[in-house]
Amino acid sequence: MKKIVLSIVTIATMTTASMANEVNKNGFWDRFHLKGDLRLRQESIDTDNFKKVSGDKDKDRERYRFRYSVNVDITDNILLETAISSGKYNPTSGNVSFKDDESIQDYFIEELNIDIADIKYSFDNSWIRVGKQKHDIYRPIGTQLVWDNDIRLEGINYGYKNDSTMIRVGVNRLHREKGHKNGVNDDDINIFIAQYVNTQKFGNTSLNLGAAYYLYDGIKGATAPYDSGSMGNTADATGLYAEDYGIMEGFAEVKVKDLVMGMPAKVAIIVAYNTLANDDNIGYDISAELAITKKWKAAVTYRDVEKDAVFGAHNDSDFSGGGTDSKGYYFKTKYKFAKNVDIGAWFNWSKLGDTEIDYHRTQLDVILKF
Repeated sequence: MKKIVLSIVTIATMTTASMANEVNKNGFWDRFHLKGDLRLRQESIDTDNFKKVSGDKDKDRERYRFRYSVNVDITDNILLETAISSGKYNPTSGNVSFKDDESIQDYFIEELNIDIADIKYSFDNSWIRVGKQKHDIYRPIGTQLVWDNDIRLEGINYGYKNDSTMIRVGVNRLHREKGHKNGVNDDDINIFIAQYVNTQKFGNTSLNLGAAYYLYDGIKGATAPYDSGSMGNTADATGLYAEDYGIMEGFAEVKVKDLVMGMPAKVAIIVAYNTLANDDNIGYDISAELAITKKWKAAVTYRDVEKDAVFGAHNDSDFSGGGTDSKGYYFKTKYKFAKNVDIGAWFNWSKLGDTEIDYHRTQLDVILKF
């Protein structure tokens, strides 16, 4: 059944992409931009001493993630963006695990999340986005210490960029996907973001220095907005959030175009500090990336994130099983096997909280782009 599903999805998406490429050659259709990918993943999770602490079992599973977007140039300055992705009701992951003996709609159709629409207006070195959108917050070496790759913000956001300056500000709202939680009908949560990045260039080296503040208004005393719960953040005896979240972020990133034998490299350190929590409120991430060849790159990260350093429902969903209250390493590598095919691997070794639990996670990916 799994092979059948994968074949159907792959053929359908590839055919759609081919048709789109043909129509885009003709006048009016040049305004349409179609893009997507299908990721197939083999994943294993091994948590030493975990079963005797929580009763949960280690995992060995096959998963997929599907994403597709159709963007339309309404005018030269206004862009309409839409997005379809798997992983409905999960804001930080589009992954869906395959199960035995289930219909195609359970695998695919019922898991789709459709976001319509985001309007982007561009002018000079600036843009304004209104709607539900993939965030444009700058993250050194793609760090997910504060924000997971898949998070979409819903609101109004402004961005500015020139050769030396990057600015992001916005007002957004976190909607609760399924309404009532634990018998409480909580109000939506507002998120205010502001980020400044300065870039300095020295020959073949550039330095990015950045600072940001992310304020979640209305967290303390509220229930978790998603089914995953508080994701490591401190909760009181009734399961409500015990802290507020006003996250100050600072980072430094160095990029070298030719470190050795023509290989570019990046190094970054990122620190997050929750100004509204008194304890367990600091997290940091130290990362390095090397492009070994034009097709092959590798990166390594050490991360330590305390319980209330960041909002656990929005940061990295893979590291240590997602959320906060963990520390450890991960290593990732990606190889461009063909024009539209990437092969990747991701390995995580970490400890959960102050326990004796060792967490090991391995992901092997094949990514088809169209």
